[in-house]
Parts: sequence; structure tokens; C-alpha cells
Amino acid sequence: MKKVLLLGDSIRMGYEPLVRAQLAGEAEVVAPAENGRFAKHTLWGVNLWIKELGKPDVVHWNNGLWDLHHEAPMIEALTSLDEYVHTIGRILNELQRTGASIIFATTTPVPYDETNRSNAEIDQYNAAAVELMNRHGVEVNDLNRIVKQDLSGCLCPDRLHMSELGNARLAERVTAAIRPYL
Repeated sequence: MKKVLLLGDSIRMGYEPLVRAQLAGEAEVVAPAENGRFAKHTLWGVNLWIKELGKPDVVHWNNGLWDLHHEAPMIEALTSLDEYVHTIGRILNELQRTGASIIFATTTPVPYDETNRSNAEIDQYNAAAVELMNRHGVEVNDLNRIVKQDLSGCLCPDRLHMSELGNARLAERVTAAIRPYL
């Protein structure tokens, strides 16, 4: 049975148990217990988590919402676009060294009136990440598009994380992206 490693922030943590259930009997789905937070944190932890959880055959991974956060009175995002692209490139290098098939997931959107993050900036970071992944032949799972189709239904009252419906829709899309690699 192939091993699937799910990496990412709290959005990943929301759909993770559903993906695990949907792939039961088809794959061993593993993930770090902790939140992958921003890209530098995932870079720091990626090899530790692989040592702990075992070498994966497939990796489904995201970063972005923490990187794009503007904590007042900060004006710029926590991670600049250039730094974000550089860091996810480094994560990609570490993941490629495992020989695993890699799927990168886009950052999910926020309400249009959100003050700590903006969809315009999320779209900009996603476009840069997609360009990087395309250059390296890495599949991109556009979770952003799935959530944008029903923003109010997919987001929970905290305006960042997924509702039960949002987690179900993302899990379905993540499972569908992983299955061809099993």
C-alpha cells in the first residue's frame, strides 16, 4: 500500500481526516500532528516529519495563508512574494529528493472584505507558485477555485477555515488528485 503524506497549514488539517477515510484501504495517509503554518516552518519541518512518518510515495502540500497574513500594524505580508516563491522552491527540492510524486495545492480564498489578507494578494502568490510548479512539472490542485465557487458555504464563521461543507469539498478534490498516483 502506498504512503500519502499531507503537508500544510490548518486548511490541510481540516480535510485530512476526510481524505484519510476516503482513501482507507487504498493508501496509508499520514501527516504531521502540527500545523505546517508558513512556508519557512514547513521548510524547517519537512525532513523531520518525513523521518517521523516515513518516506512517502505521494505528497499533497500547501502553504500560503500564514505567509500572506498582515498582522496590524504590519502593512506587508508576513512573507514577501519573492521569499515565498524561494521558500516553496526549497520545500519542493526537499520533497523531490524523496522520489515521491508531488501535488501542490493553491492557497484558499478569504471573504472579499477580509482585513488581514486579500484575495488579490492570494491570487498573486498562487500565480507565482503555479508558475514555479509548472516549471518543475509538479501537478497543481486548485483548491482556491473550489472554495471560490461557494465562498460563503465553504468558509466557517472565523472567515478563514473551512466549514463542514468546505472540508468535504476540499477532501473530495484532494482525494481525486491523489488517486491517480496510487
